[in-house]
Amino acid sequence: MTDLAHLQELADRVVALVEARGADVAADVEANVRVARTRHGLTRFANSFIHQHVGEDTITVALTLAVDGRTATASTTAVDEAALDELVAAGIASAELQPVDPHWPGATPPAEVARVGNLDPATADATPEERAALVKRFVDADPTLRAAGFVDTELDQVAFASTAGQRATGATTRATADGIHQTEVSAGSAHGTSVAIGELDVAALGARAADRARRSADFRDLDPGTYEVVLGPEAVSTVLTFLAVYGFNAKAHLEGASFVELGETQFDPAVTILEDPTDPRAIGLPFDAEGTPRSRFALVEAGVSRALAHDRRTARRAGTVSSGNAIPGGEGMGAIPLNIVMPGGSTPQQELIGAVERGLLVTQFHYCRILDPKSQVATGLTRNGTFLIEDGEVTGAVGNLRFTQSFLAALGPDQVLGIGDDDRYADGEFGAGMVICPSLRLAGWNFTGGAKG
Repeated sequence: MTDLAHLQELADRVVALVEARGADVAADVEANVRVARTRHGLTRFANSFIHQHVGEDTITVALTLAVDGRTATASTTAVDEAALDELVAAGIASAELQPVDPHWPGATPPAEVARVGNLDPATADATPEERAALVKRFVDADPTLRAAGFVDTELDQVAFASTAGQRATGATTRATADGIHQTEVSAGSAHGTSVAIGELDVAALGARAADRARRSADFRDLDPGTYEVVLGPEAVSTVLTFLAVYGFNAKAHLEGASFVELGETQFDPAVTILEDPTDPRAIGLPFDAEGTPRSRFALVEAGVSRALAHDRRTARRAGTVSSGNAIPGGEGMGAIPLNIVMPGGSTPQQELIGAVERGLLVTQFHYCRILDPKSQVATGLTRNGTFLIEDGEVTGAVGNLRFTQSFLAALGPDQVLGIGDDDRYADGEFGAGMVICPSLRLAGWNFTGGAKG
């Protein structure tokens, strides 16, 4: 295994090359260097058979460079001395042709990074055979159905160095199982993600997906309307991701595109949303793409919007400090929370369902798109398991529904009627390992039609 010391040595070599070439151009040259090693293994299956094993092990050197405030970015996967020197030369030449970047905050200054990250050696070293064994557990949950999906494992190791003196290393692992079981007319899904592959109960995931598929086989169409809902963690994860990316993003806020009004009660008092890389379940590095240490803070606290996610660019514009939420290549997108946690409650999902007189259990949303970032109105579909609740009981499946709903309004004052005790990593369309959340019982959700419109 490539160790962090080797990656740090590569980052320091690039900084030394920047400083040497900077001395030759009679200009103020600064740089941030991020060296990332990703080892990813993926096992895909369809029709209950494995059809693909894929593996990659790549080191990428990413350089952000400024010459008298004119910035450029460049990257390479070649790490010999000649390639690194060419990377620096190309970066300087490109920066010299750019206009002055008014938001360049300078190279990242020294700051202590106290943690390394959550890493599981068994996940880092997982083999195709081990992933295949997990696939078998998923498929064997109901061999009479057709199963499809994937199991993947990933090791991320990163070293950072800047010409201003920041140096940091970190590592993390992730294991994910995601799949469906299918009848001839329906499908049910299940998802699991953890730092450690040994913590994935893939047999239970397969059983959950199979149960949803079988219960969805005989469904009826439902008229559009506003229904009370119980959203499963996958559906809640989508909501929280959209709120984070389009709302708690400081760049969007500075540009007037965010709904966030700091210090105002914009959510139900039951809602607390954290950015928490310190959670023992957290998948993520202890510093961001700019080398700034990550820390725990509240985006929403008891319904009140408390903070935004900043990188060093937005922090400079806002007259504050970075919250450690820069993402690679995020100059245009802005800062994004990547360790979102909505703390769970004390109510089992079945009790949330039991309190609903008439409504819907929604396990997953699909193909969601933002319509208005300012109001958080989005549209999308239900998928892989949507069920009617009557008098506190799930009485049958309904066909997929289209919704048009403000995610902000759905979590607004007096709208959150219950919080489940099933908080876990859930997949919400933007990728695994980003959101930990529970089920929610909400007072209303606006369904506008069937899957075709």
